Amino acid sequence: MTLETMRALVADAPDAPFRWIQLPMPQVRPGEALVRIHASGVNPLDTKIRAGAADHARHPLPAVLGMDLAGIVEQVAGDVTDFAPGDEVWAMAGGVAGVQGSMAEFAAVDARLLAGKPANLSMRQAAALPLAVITAWEGMVDIANVQPGDKVLVIGGAGGVGHIALQLARARGAQTFGVDSGDAAKYLRSIGAVAIDRNTPVQAYVEEFTAGLGFDVVYDCVGALDAAFQAVRQSGKVTSSLGWGTYSLAPLSFRSASYAGVFTLRPLLSGKGREQHGRILAEAKKLAEEGKLLPRLDSRRFTLDQAQEAHELLRSGASDGKVVLESLWPGQDTP
Repeated sequence: MTLETMRALVADAPDAPFRWIQLPMPQVRPGEALVRIHASGVNPLDTKIRAGAADHARHPLPAVLGMDLAGIVEQVAGDVTDFAPGDEVWAMAGGVAGVQGSMAEFAAVDARLLAGKPANLSMRQAAALPLAVITAWEGMVDIANVQPGDKVLVIGGAGGVGHIALQLARARGAQTFGVDSGDAAKYLRSIGAVAIDRNTPVQAYVEEFTAGLGFDVVYDCVGALDAAFQAVRQSGKVTSSLGWGTYSLAPLSFRSASYAGVFTLRPLLSGKGREQHGRILAEAKKLAEEGKLLPRLDSRRFTLDQAQEAHELLRSGASDGKVVLESLWPGQDTP
């Protein structure tokens, strides 16, 4: 029997409670695949969109939120050859620019954004990763081109993007250092990074770990570019996923270092370069299956019925890892 409608969660207005609605079943257009969603990742940007505080995402309310998903392909358009019904996939696929998000039973997804899901990750684990992986990859690989032996510092190293950036750098043979709260030290060490308490003065850890020379690559994930510019070495590289503040460029200039920002939403907003996202996730799949990439999940589990609680947890800052909403319908895996 062909389904005519599906269930989805909608946010009607800024900070309004989520509400279940029935929507027409998404119709697959050329270049798209219909995906049954098994898990939906929750990112800080999702909470900002819901609060009406993310104009740059161009996702006006009422809307179905959720950018990250993991699920199974149900149908493909005739011109899609890389995927087939039954394939397990992951993607950062919507939830911005007016495109339906992942807090629903199904989504019609631009196939350029899709990649095969890592076989060793559950749907819950996979849904935690796409935005973080793409953001970290663009900074560490595409911009900084981290090399074996580089000393790489990630400010916000235990956070959603930061913990992936550290794992990517380590997978490329770098020495990794993560700045975060003292409570995160054990986790940072578990992924092979040297843990640096965020209350430590920049010059103190630059002296201790680089003999005062500075780090080859610094990735700022928390809007701490003043610290990043002080921590980078001569002719080193700084990148940031949250560089929206006002900063002094003098320390960067004195070191003849370079800076580049990461704006992960651009392909979703413009429609251009979307194959880059699919390529990154395909490469990340290999690392995950080699045991070199694993999400740090919050210890609490949520279904779509608990979306409100999940958003509140993330906004409170009390989560201890990535937050994921799991589907309510039969067939999902639950590890």
